[in-house]
Amino acid sequence: MTNAGPPLRVAIFGESYLPYLSGVTVSTEALARGLGAASHEVLLVAPRPAAGREPGSAGAIGPDPRMAWLPSFQVPGPAPAGYRVPWPLPSAALEEAAAFRPQIVHAQSPFTSGLMARRLARRAGAPLVFTHHTRFGDYRHYLGPLGEPGNALLDAYLQRFWRGCGAIVAPGSELAGEISDRLGRQRRPLVRTIPTGIEVAALASLPPTDPRPAAGWPADAVVVTTLGRLAPEKSVDVVLEAFAEVAGDEAGVRLQIVGGGPSEVALRARAAQPDLVGRVHFTGQQPHAVALAMAKGANLMISSSRTETQGLVLAEALAIGLPVVALDGPGVTDSVRDGIDGLIVRGSPPGEEAGPLAAALRSLVRDPARRSAMAAGALAGSSRFDAAVRISTMVALYRELLDRQR
Repeated sequence: MTNAGPPLRVAIFGESYLPYLSGVTVSTEALARGLGAASHEVLLVAPRPAAGREPGSAGAIGPDPRMAWLPSFQVPGPAPAGYRVPWPLPSAALEEAAAFRPQIVHAQSPFTSGLMARRLARRAGAPLVFTHHTRFGDYRHYLGPLGEPGNALLDAYLQRFWRGCGAIVAPGSELAGEISDRLGRQRRPLVRTIPTGIEVAALASLPPTDPRPAAGWPADAVVVTTLGRLAPEKSVDVVLEAFAEVAGDEAGVRLQIVGGGPSEVALRARAAQPDLVGRVHFTGQQPHAVALAMAKGANLMISSSRTETQGLVLAEALAIGLPVVALDGPGVTDSVRDGIDGLIVRGSPPGEEAGPLAAALRSLVRDPARRSAMAAGALAGSSRFDAAVRISTMVALYRELLDRQR
């Protein structure tokens, strides 16, 4: 397929949006601004921020998207502050979306906004595209004893939603394969792997923030960083235990934890134990660009999350020149090239990940020449993540759907 053709009118529906920062909201903004930069007409339909808050930007390059704000509410705990979702009600935003007469409707969630998107797609006679950003089953622990039955009901619901789409976009190849397998041979929608793009040139020129002075660390400390939401599904406790093993052997190594979330109190308590005291620095939740600048001031990145669809934070780390040490999991191999710009730790059974992760981390802490070579490899190969490349692929999918419709 080619991207040649007239500009398209694309309505994007988000279940959440900025200023709340997550992989989904970052991806949604990147899609909207990227399509605008490619001269397509975009209407972004998203929940209105809280009174007095502006959406701002997570750093995507492109024109401000035209917004249709849905009435919204703050989700109660354990959802984080600022996480707002739309009310399932008629609204002026939905009337505006209908008047927009989209050629493509692109849902970022299968829930309230996804159902709104599906209704608009049917009304407009437009193909419905759905990006499956989240492995929802990995969050069932928040439901307590209802987790397992809730997961079964959710799985059935998702399969019905998928079959109403013209195409399903998975940010990672492993997730795309899982969706295809679950749909079976008689599936109607196309299933494509299109990772979220990032602004590679902007990240390469981002000034780093040295974490050593703020943390009171020596100027020659080797700083390992981890970046993202501090929540059980991200397994940051495994990072701490792996780091503790390395810190016992390597006096000059330190750990920077960038982010916030429900696990922060427990993680801080662990970091206050005698084997880690003074060796771990928490930055708290930061704006996206600030968080990346803090990460860029480190020497390498570590990740123990096994719940990703793409591993967007890994791509961002590579684009700022950080070698990555990561547990193997969904999306990891789509970003990290093992032995070239990072190390992928494979074959670790649940509960036993810290030791192998520590061994990989220790090998890079002790080998500055290899770290330097991997940093160069990360920068040299980061063009594959560029937002313009991903947008071009997405537009090709849109045009394919329109051709099939005709």
